[in-house]
Amino acid sequence: MPFREVTGTSPTVIAMDVSVLVMDGVFDSGLSAVLDVLRTAGELRDELDRPPPPYRVTCVSPGGRPVRTAAGHLVETVTPEAAGKPAVLVVPGVAHRHAGQLTAWAGSPRLGPVRETVRQARADGVRLAAACTGTFLLAETGVLDGLPATTSWWLAPLFRQRHPQVALDETRLLTHAAGITTAGAGMAHLDLALFLVREAGPELADLTARYLLADHRTRQAGYAVTSHLARTDPTVGAYERWVRAHLDQPLRVADAARALGAAERTLQRAVDRVLGVSPLRLAQRIRLEQAAHLLRTTSLPTETVARRVGYESATTLTTLLRERLDTTPGRLRRQALGRG
Repeated sequence: MPFREVTGTSPTVIAMDVSVLVMDGVFDSGLSAVLDVLRTAGELRDELDRPPPPYRVTCVSPGGRPVRTAAGHLVETVTPEAAGKPAVLVVPGVAHRHAGQLTAWAGSPRLGPVRETVRQARADGVRLAAACTGTFLLAETGVLDGLPATTSWWLAPLFRQRHPQVALDETRLLTHAAGITTAGAGMAHLDLALFLVREAGPELADLTARYLLADHRTRQAGYAVTSHLARTDPTVGAYERWVRAHLDQPLRVADAARALGAAERTLQRAVDRVLGVSPLRLAQRIRLEQAAHLLRTTSLPTETVARRVGYESATTLTTLLRERLDTTPGRLRRQALGRG
């Protein structure tokens, strides 16, 4: 059962079971973030007048053997059957940095029992949560088909190519639909765990975040390096470089395509295939990325920064920064000065 009675010297309470599916090569910081957030939330419950149920967290793996992390540490586990049906099954990422390694890992025969654990949990109505490269494992099982999801921003082109049936939005830090929550890159494990706590009790989540000095974030778009993403395709890479060379000028996709020696439709298809956006939206990302850089590193007035990246006014730039990157010129400058 997802909830179990926990007895001891104190009165009986109902605990929420969380299983963390651990695999060899698991990302140490990601696993630790999930475990530490849930443990901290459990320790802070007593500070609330009406605390949510405590967490009962178990690390599981098919076979129930000790699992070795990417840094070489051993994690004791039990089998999913021994742990019982949880309320949530969390899938942390693994420390694969190369596309070939990651795709081979997610679809490897040796991970068959792990994928089956995910499928069975989904069939049993268990909520699923995954972050970073763990989202690839969920996608490999088919449970994300037709659903919105996010992943590490730098893996988005690979994810989109391998799993076109998933509605990927790598600008999002978290997505949630149909009982499945996904989170972005590396440290988004922290946001994923806080999201799980928030669903049980917003007050407890806020308290936990303050104790852990965890900022509230909603998007990972501001962390993405567009040139890294564009580099995965020669046409998209050439377009990205052309946009940067004409950053302060009005943009016409037809002009860019002509300069690159490509048909406009070819350019549109290439950008959509790799990044899931239009050429105009990609240009906007590049402009906002450069604007954020200038606001962090120079004292140029916001109006001047706006014109340098192709916008007519500071108002337009401020609006887009808020909508696309969840920030403002003032916040970017305060962060550069270490004032948050």
